[in-house]
Amino acid sequence: MSFDPRNILVIDFGQLGDVVLSLPALHAIRVRFPKAAIRVAVGKPGAEVVELSGYTDSTLVVDRVALRDGPKLVSLARIAKLVKEVRRSQFDFVIDLHSLSETNLLGFLSGASKRLYARRPKRSLDFLSNFQPRPPVEVDHRQRHLIDRYLDVLIPLGVKDADRLPHLKTRARDDAAIEKILKRAQADVGTPLVGLFPGAGHPSRRWPLDRFAELADFLVRNDHVRVLVFLGPEERGFAQDVRRRFPPTTIVLDRLSIPEVAAAQARLAVFVSNDTGPMHIASAVGTPVVLLLDKRAPQSYLPQGDRHQIIYRSAIDEVTVDEVYIAARTVLASNRSATLFAS
Repeated sequence: MSFDPRNILVIDFGQLGDVVLSLPALHAIRVRFPKAAIRVAVGKPGAEVVELSGYTDSTLVVDRVALRDGPKLVSLARIAKLVKEVRRSQFDFVIDLHSLSETNLLGFLSGASKRLYARRPKRSLDFLSNFQPRPPVEVDHRQRHLIDRYLDVLIPLGVKDADRLPHLKTRARDDAAIEKILKRAQADVGTPLVGLFPGAGHPSRRWPLDRFAELADFLVRNDHVRVLVFLGPEERGFAQDVRRRFPPTTIVLDRLSIPEVAAAQARLAVFVSNDTGPMHIASAVGTPVVLLLDKRAPQSYLPQGDRHQIIYRSAIDEVTVDEVYIAARTVLASNRSATLFAS
């Protein structure tokens, strides 16, 4: 294919975990157009992931919720400012991976001569896309993995056999920041580190905090690990409960940036989590995950790779401490065996 754009806008407005799962597509775009300038329009948490990936030249941080839910006059002013900035950049190609009506409209208003959009029935405005051939129509989004749905958008560009696993590398300054925290807590050498993330996007998807605390106690007493509890902005209210209920050696990480979260997770032997964006970051930096899910969670968002343990139940509170502990110990034992074999 002779198509050779020089200034590409990729629209990637998903949630944090969605953006992590878009990394194979972003990498494929970079490989397909190595000489192009690539900018990604993305929300703030996702922007930090995109910047960490190194696949793009710059990001355009967009608060999509504020554009959608703010006062009408304010939202209109923000939208006008965004459109003006996008038009000023003079993109010649727009790829909309997430493809909602408002993102399709942004791509159209960009002034780019070529526009390639994911085709999502009842969500996207297909008539605003003009790239030929067109990508396949998205069908049964609960069954086809999101990674593959993003890569499907790139089929018209001749992209095939792309690496499906999201990859993130940590930065030296973030590694140093985590090293400092661990040294202060006397957890920087020898002892395996286990990460726990008790948050989730909705309370009904959160495994009870007291069970996370019981799990931490089992791991500390029986497996001689240090437990790191990760808390994002939505979970900071848990901090006092965590310090009161969890073993006294627990390290609470509630003020980390996204790149620092990645750096801390890269040091873990295992990460136990509800279905969240940080879980996908852990997988992307190569850390095995024990994922706790209820029956509503679609298979299309599961972390990829064979090192993870997935626990599914009809409701999240049906997941027992014993089964999560066994899953975590299985991963720990596998890591220790691999270390012994390597040495």
